[in-house]
Amino acid sequence: MIDDPDYEAEAAFAGRPDMRRRPRRRLAAGLSMRAIVPNAITAAALCSGLTGIRFAIAGDFEKSVLAIILAGLLDGIDGRAARLLNAQTRFGAELDSLADSISFGVAPALIVYLWTLHQIPSLGWIAALAFAICCVLRLARFNSRLDMLEQPHKAAGFLTGVPAPLGAGLAFLPMYLWIATTRSEFANPVAVSIWMVVIAFLMISSIPTLGWSRLRPPNSLRLGVLALVGLAVAALLTETWYTLVAITLVYLVLLPVGLVTYAKVRRQAPVPR
Repeated sequence: MIDDPDYEAEAAFAGRPDMRRRPRRRLAAGLSMRAIVPNAITAAALCSGLTGIRFAIAGDFEKSVLAIILAGLLDGIDGRAARLLNAQTRFGAELDSLADSISFGVAPALIVYLWTLHQIPSLGWIAALAFAICCVLRLARFNSRLDMLEQPHKAAGFLTGVPAPLGAGLAFLPMYLWIATTRSEFANPVAVSIWMVVIAFLMISSIPTLGWSRLRPPNSLRLGVLALVGLAVAALLTETWYTLVAITLVYLVLLPVGLVTYAKVRRQAPVPR
């Protein structure tokens, strides 16, 4: 395909309309509604994450946390939409990582800083920076491995480290408790700074964590799982913050479970390094 404008001018002079149409066909072929849909969802997730910062600046921390949670829900949809529509592209993958770095790295760090870390400007800002940087590093590591054939954790159905959206959810645990109880102890800036740094290192760690492909309940328990999901949704609608605390604690308990399960999988069927 030739993009030289002089080439098009020569084609027009020579009376060859087929040559003039070539660049136009190239542009038309580059635009697909199938590719737009998942990327639009990713853009919506990014907007939600940035709006969370706006709410935090206004002092409305409940809405700021809910905006990040909405971004996480949208982030879980865009990839599935791309696979469903057969619209997976490298552009979409890069856009998704860029949006994630802002929605689940920069935005949560700023929200928590504006909430309580600003009380200890130096240490609080370092903790916020650590969280944001580790989130970006995690996503960069993920992108660098997209073309790798040998990924032991992925081959066994596990993730490497805590995913960025879940890392943001874990970072907000003190805020969930503070909003639910209104107790100032949960907004202690030193304790929150330490918590942010711990979650930051969990995101860039190499520990295996359970992925969705590993969560396969037996047939005898599937109806019970569906009922449990329904109850969780009802609880989120009625007691949002306590339910978020419970979900976060359950995930923290699952971290060592993932380590034990991965070790068992490696013993039963060694995964190539």
